Amino acid sequence: MGEIKNYTMNFGPQHPAAHGVLRLILELDGEVVVHADPHVGLLHRATEKLAESKPYNQSIGYMDRLDYVSMMCNEHGYVLAIEKLLGITPPMRAQYIRVMFDEITRILNHLMWIGAHALDVGAMTVFLYAFREREDLMDCYEAVSGARLHATYYRPGGVYRDLPDFMSRYKPSMWHNEKATQKLNEQRQGSLLDFIWNFTERFPQCVDDYETLLTDNRIWKQRTVGIGVVSKERALQLGFSGPMLRGSGVEWDLRKKQPYAVYDKMDFDIPVGKEGDCYDRYLVRVEEMRQSNRIIRQCVKWLRENPGPVMVNDNKIVPPKREQMKEDMESLIHHFKLFTEGYCVPEGEAYAAVEHPKGEFGVYLVSDGANKPYRVKVRAAGFPHLAAMNEMVKGHMIADVVAVIGSQDIVFGEIDR
Repeated sequence: MGEIKNYTMNFGPQHPAAHGVLRLILELDGEVVVHADPHVGLLHRATEKLAESKPYNQSIGYMDRLDYVSMMCNEHGYVLAIEKLLGITPPMRAQYIRVMFDEITRILNHLMWIGAHALDVGAMTVFLYAFREREDLMDCYEAVSGARLHATYYRPGGVYRDLPDFMSRYKPSMWHNEKATQKLNEQRQGSLLDFIWNFTERFPQCVDDYETLLTDNRIWKQRTVGIGVVSKERALQLGFSGPMLRGSGVEWDLRKKQPYAVYDKMDFDIPVGKEGDCYDRYLVRVEEMRQSNRIIRQCVKWLRENPGPVMVNDNKIVPPKREQMKEDMESLIHHFKLFTEGYCVPEGEAYAAVEHPKGEFGVYLVSDGANKPYRVKVRAAGFPHLAAMNEMVKGHMIADVVAVIGSQDIVFGEIDR
């Protein structure tokens, strides 16, 4: 008999189950994975280098594009690092708005994750359900920034503008007649805060619906229970963070352990798993959606009762208001100078980390006193998780590789920066 050898297979970079351009080289013994080698760098966009060639305030939009499912959380990390270097603190209202949108972003991320992960494993319905709720939250993004995805809403010193007093409404069209349009606009009669409050009232039931479809589903459990197990000790050694670390049983969350913005004023729990398998990571993220809902409600209550400024009063950093800029020549020059040259940041270095939906997202900035950063280093939340791919899939079947990739919740924009 001829000797049976292991064979090597290219998994990607265009594999339908991979989110983005993941290229895995799998060494297989039959259908069992002996070794997995993730190739990082196919998407490389030189984000850090680009950020070093631009004034500080021109790189906020690049942060949105790192993890394009968790836009405002990326911005938050970058803006916090600039604020540390400048030595400024945003007004309280701006901090509450940031926390509210961080949690809206967390729900957006987890909805995308649960839909895509379920689709990878073979469940179609959850994907459609999750996108139905994403649509409402995308409307909240659009209401404050004008963009549904890449918001560039957080700015050093606060946020771009205050929350709008009314939500945009649908108009009758060839797809929706007058009656259907009225029904669509029922929740849009008040302000953005009313719209968000209405969403938080019905969202827990939506999460229950996802759980009804998946949590006790026989096929779902067969595909995720005991797959990609990472022990508590190993997760710490590998540098895991976020739901990947909490799924392995470590109660670590920057919002509780190193609070930033107004998280120390929020009442919420940290969900923690036991087994460290794909199923536990799924349960952790589902519970996180419920906890985010709680935080958003607390923020809405506070924001309703406390009007105020949403930007620091420092003309060296903050551009003049649009109306002023259109009428006054000095304001126009001021606006032009700020957006072309930016501002000089004192010499020094700063690291700011936020509890991103995927883990710890950190930005390390070094300033040499110029209007551009000397060095920008992004600590991508998903990078250490992908590095553990070989350990997580060794001994599993090819189909389980897909389940593990899904449970890692990988987005390549930040991994391949």
